[in-house]
Amino acid sequence: MWPRLRPATNADCEPVRTLVFTVLGEYDLKPDPGCTDADLDDIEHSYLARGGAFQVLEEEDGSIIGSYGLYPMEPGVCELRKMYLHRAHRGRGLGRRLLKDALARARQLGFKKVTLETASVLKEAIALYERYGFKPCKTEHLSCRCDQAYAIELS
Repeated sequence: MWPRLRPATNADCEPVRTLVFTVLGEYDLKPDPGCTDADLDDIEHSYLARGGAFQVLEEEDGSIIGSYGLYPMEPGVCELRKMYLHRAHRGRGLGRRLLKDALARARQLGFKKVTLETASVLKEAIALYERYGFKPCKTEHLSCRCDQAYAIELS
């Protein structure tokens, strides 16, 4: 079934970076390749080697139209990162598909809690997170482009 979800490899670093930076630009958010987005330089090391996951949503022609990462933070807790969907593919339920898969994968990996940081301009994403049970939370530090934090306890 297309588009299909599959595990990312380092061969996907550049197309994922392009996707993320393009979507950020649509919302006037700045990419931060030296810090917040440095994890995209080596997906396998940043996510997989740490016990997390990184998935891409791929079209039949091989183009990457969506992504998400689960970044381990501490035992039992991961951060949902880099969940983006190409503009032309929004409104088709693919964001829900990405989020449902991310939460299922987090459970499979043994995480009990998923956190995320986001920017208030990403209204559609925030509405999606809230529909799936994410609640606003306090965090010690927000990345430079984020002004909100959310968390969900997994059962």
